[in-house]
Amino acid sequence: MKIEFKFLILLTLVSFTAFSQDKFFTRNATISFDAEGALKDVEKVAATNSGATCILDVATGQMEWAVLIRGFQFENALMQEHFNENYMESHKFPKSFFKGKINNLADINWKQDGQYPVTVAGKMTIHGVEKDIVAKGILSLINGKIGLKSNFEVTASDYGVKIPSIVGNKVANEVKISVNATLEKFVR
Repeated sequence: MKIEFKFLILLTLVSFTAFSQDKFFTRNATISFDAEGALKDVEKVAATNSGATCILDVATGQMEWAVLIRGFQFENALMQEHFNENYMESHKFPKSFFKGKINNLADINWKQDGQYPVTVAGKMTIHGVEKDIVAKGILSLINGKIGLKSNFEVTASDYGVKIPSIVGNKVANEVKISVNATLEKFVR
């Protein structure tokens, strides 16, 4: 009985170690957006959040992202206030999420540094609304770290974000999003 129990503990520890070897993580990914409308010279409608989290399982290509809405920083404090209170309602919807998978995982040589074009598909949740999304990006392998970069667009109205007509020329419904992250091995 003692031998079986010790073997079970050893097997559990080995599986936890193997589990974490395939995971990469960051708490300081940068997500930026640009929602400048037709009147671009009037005001810059853009913000950056450098506190997004991401975990990637390289064995399966599964990835998850989370970002606090209040973490987006604008150049204009009043714009930041309107973004949180009127547009994103961050008191009701404090986070946005993405859960998806790298579609072309077989194209990545995890043993060789380099840049690999990837396509990621999954579900993005913004403002409490979940939508399917597909985005292209670059996955870089550099000295045991993984870099992720992507640029894509979302439509604010698809996620229930209402842009008042009074600011319709300043704020675009099509929002350009940039993602930039460096992930390191996840250690328990």
